[in-house]
Formats: sequence, structure tokens, C-alpha cells
Amino acid sequence: MPKPFLKLIDTAPIPGSGGELGLYEFGEDFVIKVPGGQDLMRTRAHGSADVLAEIPCTEVAGRERPRVLIGGLGVGFTLAAALRHLGPNAEVVVAELVPGVVEWNRGPLGEHAGHPLRDARVTVHEVDVAVLLRAEARSFDAIMLDVDNGPEGLTHKKNDWLYSKAGLKASFEALRPSGLLTVWSAGPDPEFSKRLGIAGFAVEELVVRAHLGKGARHLIFVARAP
Repeated sequence: MPKPFLKLIDTAPIPGSGGELGLYEFGEDFVIKVPGGQDLMRTRAHGSADVLAEIPCTEVAGRERPRVLIGGLGVGFTLAAALRHLGPNAEVVVAELVPGVVEWNRGPLGEHAGHPLRDARVTVHEVDVAVLLRAEARSFDAIMLDVDNGPEGLTHKKNDWLYSKAGLKASFEALRPSGLLTVWSAGPDPEFSKRLGIAGFAVEELVVRAHLGKGARHLIFVARAP
């Protein structure tokens, strides 16, 4: 069987940065790369993206008409996991800065995650998630952030605000009472954990494998509001 090779399928500009993301095909897998060629995410390795949604959505699913926010659509697996764990009365709001990523999820990426954008519970905004955090106080039962590469950004300098004291305060204020914030990270970040505590959250850190109990170790910050 011939060895698969990396094939560029499409590119998408990152608003406000001057750079662009690349969508690559690698056999049956798809890979999104940042400027410079580093992998940002791939359809094959989504275990930690699943957990990012499973934890908060399982906890809030029993609330009356739960409303959750996902910052960063990626390859669609966090959204798909959220939908699996929420009931029919839930509302899932997705903020994705790069319009091309939304287009890819409606196209070649969609099949891998089960076409979650087709679910009637989903509303997509092609904006920086910070816009929604600032605009919607006490609006969400859970917020899931998988923007850039976690607190250590790769693609867009403005993403640093999300993980700053001001950004975490905005997330805290956007949550309803007893809300949850989960944050995907490529690795440990003690200073970020401290900032979560300063913002008012009770913080737990979970190490999760990238793919079915194997692969790279990622970190999920689970932050609970009082």
C-alpha cells in the first residue's frame, strides 16, 4: 500500500494577522497547519478536543435550556462532543475567527466529525470569541476555549487577551452561576492556572491523550465559577 503524502487542499486568511491557515490532506486524515508549517490540529487526533466538551456539557445538560459557547471550531470534534452530551433543548454557540475554517467544516472536514454544523441547536458566528464574551454577561452555562494553541498562542497575537486576567474576567462574567470554563492547552502553564484562580475560578487540571489513550499529552483546565 503506497505511503500517504501531505497534499495542500486550501488556504484561509487569518483576519487581522496577515497570515493564513493551510488545510492539508494526508491519506484519509486532514491537517490544519499554522503559518510556518506547524500542525495546529488534525482529524485523526481529537481525544482531548472531545474531553474539552464532555466535562462541562455532561454537568450542565440537566439544566433548563442550557446554553454553551465554544471558542474555536477547529476540525469540529469539540462541537460534536458537546452535541452528544446535551439534550434537544440546548443551544450551542460557536465563535470562529477564520471564515475558511467554517467553510472547511461544511465541506471536506464535516464527515469526520459527523457534520455537527448541520445540527439545529448550533449557531455559528464568524467573529473573535472575545466579542461574544464582552457582549453577553451571565449568558452561558459553559464556555469551552480551544483557540490557537491554548495560553501559548501560535497564530494570532490578539488571542493572548483571552488568556489574560482581563480575558478570564470576561469569561467569568459571561458565565451563569455555577458555570464551567474549560480551556485546551498544549501543555502545563502554572501562571495561567494562577490567573484562573485570581479571576474567581476553582481550578482543576486534567492530562488527556490526543488520541484514544495514546499520542501527545494535552492539558484541559477545568475552571468552575461559584
